[in-house]
Amino acid sequence: MNYQDTLDYLFNSVPMFQQVGGSAYKAGLDTTRLLDEHLGHPHRKYRTLHVAGTNGKGSCSHTLAATLQAAGYKTGLYTSPHLVDFRERIRVNGKPVPQEYVTRFVEEERAFFEPLHPSFFELTTAMAFQYFADEAVDVAVIEVGLGGRLDCTNIIRPDLCIITNISLDHTQFLGHTLAAIAHEKAGIIKPGIPVVIGETTPETRPVFLAKAQEEGAPIRFAEEYDYDGRYGEPDFELKGLYQKKNQRTLLAALPWLEDAGYGIDARAVHEGFAHVVELTGLAGRWQKLQEKPTVICDTGHNVGGISYVAEQLAKTPCRQLHIVMGMVNDKDIDGVLALMPRQADYYFTKASVKRALDETALARKARLAGLHGDCYPDVPAAVRAAKEKASPEDLIFVGGSSFIVADLLANRDALNLH
Repeated sequence: MNYQDTLDYLFNSVPMFQQVGGSAYKAGLDTTRLLDEHLGHPHRKYRTLHVAGTNGKGSCSHTLAATLQAAGYKTGLYTSPHLVDFRERIRVNGKPVPQEYVTRFVEEERAFFEPLHPSFFELTTAMAFQYFADEAVDVAVIEVGLGGRLDCTNIIRPDLCIITNISLDHTQFLGHTLAAIAHEKAGIIKPGIPVVIGETTPETRPVFLAKAQEEGAPIRFAEEYDYDGRYGEPDFELKGLYQKKNQRTLLAALPWLEDAGYGIDARAVHEGFAHVVELTGLAGRWQKLQEKPTVICDTGHNVGGISYVAEQLAKTPCRQLHIVMGMVNDKDIDGVLALMPRQADYYFTKASVKRALDETALARKARLAGLHGDCYPDVPAAVRAAKEKASPEDLIFVGGSSFIVADLLANRDALNLH
């Protein structure tokens, strides 16, 4: 198999949540443990850090990795979903896993894993853990896929856990209350391992406290942490309003890494925060793609994430706002639409995944929320229409789903966005 054959095999032979949603979700760690044992427990060969949460865990994971790289550590980074290329999920010092490695891993291990019928994420996690061992990384930052307690990344014993926040998302799997979702996310808290909580609510705070007490894990709430300024005030390259909370969470976490023996100084923190995109390849977080008109994309895709996007759109000056928007069918669509600005021209579209909500269905729901615009069959068509209509002083925002942003970035050259 070549690389494309391997991707076709992965995407079509094992269920992929990114494409099909709930039918790909597989709770429990049995298959993960079998894969891990078969590979010789590769995650035990390097240090790990574990990051969970509803929103912000990707940005926190990338910034943590960037800071570790700046401090001189060979750093693995495992995140999901990918936007353009599968290899984005697995990086060492910012460089994606080689195509040849992906192909070789699947060819060499398929005789073992095919009878297990692993999910896409189970198999990808095993591949990442093995790649980091083969590359002899010093430390790997591991982002939780979904939830925490039953997520297949939860076999690691990290030096530190971070839970960014809790909001209502993936409720069909994690529960329909903030407390229930917090219980699932808190499942990454382990005996004696420090945990930093980025944000809490009256419903979630007692859940985290109880789990930390049960596990004898030191717990720190970033909202209450009295930052002593030991790293100064780093200039954060990520300019989304929500990144201020991610920055506070990380500044509460870094001293505990020092306590665990990591050599992290103010220089490394400033370099990591200021150059996270260059160091790790992070994309899609309030990312400016063009000026005159300004084109910005963001992967916020649920009520918690969109609330910050809407706030930032309201604070961004422009003559006219154009919004290219699509969503997937398992989100709180009405809740998101209720947050979106009324005074904007909308371009409703759909991403190239099976979970995508049809653009006409989205437009119908949007009209009920007081949002108006036209429908387009795909993201490139919607963006072209917005660019044709916009004046140089306008703002075009593209978002509503990670997959909308993925389609935008995949067609960036064709859309002449530079």
